[in-house]
Amino acid sequence: MTIRYKSDTFDLTTTNLTTILTCPSDATIIVKSLQASHKAASNINIDAYVRKSGGSDVEISHAELNKSFINMVVSSLNMEASDILKIQADTSNAITGVVSYALIDRSQENG
Repeated sequence: MTIRYKSDTFDLTTTNLTTILTCPSDATIIVKSLQASHKAASNINIDAYVRKSGGSDVEISHAELNKSFINMVVSSLNMEASDILKIQADTSNAITGVVSYALIDRSQENG
């Protein structure tokens, strides 16, 4: 088992629900933070969702930003194999951010 500490950035260029992180099928992810930053002149609503493997999208966080930033994962978020983290804003080209996480790779395990 290997633990890798990683981060990925995102830029929401659309108002569509956008995948920002997918847990590999041979791993587990512990999300430490989901920082979202507002770069527009008006209030923006932003929502974060998780889709469990084979399930539907479940809203886990909501915020209204006005030239500010927020951590949308307050404590931590455990993601299992094939879970997907998504984000959506009601205005395009207004939200950027970073998701920081620990990737626990189980691909080298025996049995």
